Formats: sequence, C-alpha cells, structure tokens
Amino acid sequence: MNDTFLPKIPIGHWADLFVQFFTDQFGSFFENVAGGIETFVSSLVSLFDLITPVAFILLFVILAFWRRGWGVALFTLIGLVLIYDLGYWEHTMQTFALVITSVALSIVIGLPLGIIAGINDVFKKIMTPILDFMQTMPSFVYLIPAIFLFGTGMPPGVVATIIFAMPPTIRMTSLGIRQVPADLIEASEAFGSTVWQKLMKVQIPLSMPTIMAGINQSIMLALSMVVVASLVGAPGLGADVYLAVTSLRTDIGFEAGIAIVIIAIMLDRISRKTNNNMNK
Repeated sequence: MNDTFLPKIPIGHWADLFVQFFTDQFGSFFENVAGGIETFVSSLVSLFDLITPVAFILLFVILAFWRRGWGVALFTLIGLVLIYDLGYWEHTMQTFALVITSVALSIVIGLPLGIIAGINDVFKKIMTPILDFMQTMPSFVYLIPAIFLFGTGMPPGVVATIIFAMPPTIRMTSLGIRQVPADLIEASEAFGSTVWQKLMKVQIPLSMPTIMAGINQSIMLALSMVVVASLVGAPGLGADVYLAVTSLRTDIGFEAGIAIVIIAIMLDRISRKTNNNMNK
C-alpha cells in the first residue's frame, strides 16, 4: 500500500504490539475490570427491572417537570409510553444502564483530570493533543483493542464509550476552572485560603455551569455510541439497529432509532436545565 520512495513507518504494527503487550502482561487485570463492569451493568439492569414501567415513567416525568416544566414532562411521558408500546422497554433499560455506567465512569475519571488541567498549564498542554486524538479517532477503532483486552459483550462497549465520551467533561471542566474571575481568586487568597479551599469553595462552584455543559455533551456522545457498541455484542437498542441493518428490516431500525432519539432528547433537556439553574 506504500507507493512512495519513503520506507513505511510501522505505526499500525507498533499499535498491535502495544495491545498485545498489555494483553499478555495485564490480561488478568483487564478480565477483572471486565467482570466488574459486567456485574455493575447487570445490577443496574436488574434494578431497573424491579421498577415497573409505570413507576419508571412517572419518576422521569416528575424529574422532567422539576427541571424544565410541563413541555419536557409531556414529551417524556409520551416518549416513554411510545417506547413501551413499541415493545422496546427491556432494551431501553439495557441502553440506560450502558449510558449511566459510561457517563458515571467518564465523570469519575474526567472531572479530576479536568480540574488538574484547569490549574496546571503543563498538564493542560499534555492533555490537549490526547483529547484531540480521543475525539477525532473514528469510534469504531476503539472497539478493536477493547475486544482484545475486555472480550466481547457489554464491557468493551462501555470502555469504548467512556473513551469517546470523556473528552468534553475534561475540556469543559478545565475551561470552567480557568474562567473563574481572577479578582475572586485573589480575594480568596487574601483571606488565607489553601489551594484545596480555593478549589472547593470558589473555583469549582463558580465553574459548575460549564462543567455541567461538558457532562451534558458526554451524555450525548455516550448515546451516540450505543449502536457502535452493539458491534461487539453490547445489548440494548443499538443491537436492534444493528439487527435491522444486517437483516434489512426497516421497521425495526426505524422504531429502535426513534427510541434512541427520544432518550437522547429527554436526557439532553433534563441535564440542560441543571445548567440553566446554576446560571441564575
């Protein structure tokens, strides 16, 4: 494939060796991580199964009303009832579990990294090209090493989703920390605040609207990975879309696609309201 006079740089071969090294040296560690992810997601699905569809719908309608008012609450009610009526409730709960797990881990990992990038210029310069790489690399590529390290099923889907969805949380957290007015930071320092007190009582509270905007984007990116994750065996609505594509079933593909869109709009509106509330 190399038609130039220059010798080909074996980047792909190096990547293959890198993944093989990790598989050989840390295989048991990644097996335990995969087992933990599988157990956590299965527990979430079991928890959702304990909640009746009516109770689940009412819970989200109340949440939507609290965040955005009657408009979003009515959309949530009609949307979730439609998903139940179409027969995709069980797969919707599996998709919810995948998204919640991925976003929660993205926040746990991404928030501290974003805070460090917000207060340390050197760390920000190191993280910027890494985040660019994570966001621009085609999401399908993440599945290849994930299969070698975590096997098939839900774990590689969750890990690939975390890698794809985490950059907005890190970027927006860093941006929010850096946008805190300098005079407020100087005032906190004048009162003798430690670095920890300045961070917890000034910088993070004031940057919360920006941080929540990043989390909102992470939720949307996690939902966009639902179909991609189904390629490695992750269950849920993505598996329905994948089945529709491979069997040319327009009806299944359209219905599952509508269910994904309803969830995406619902979660987007609910999380956006949190951002607006904090701006007030």
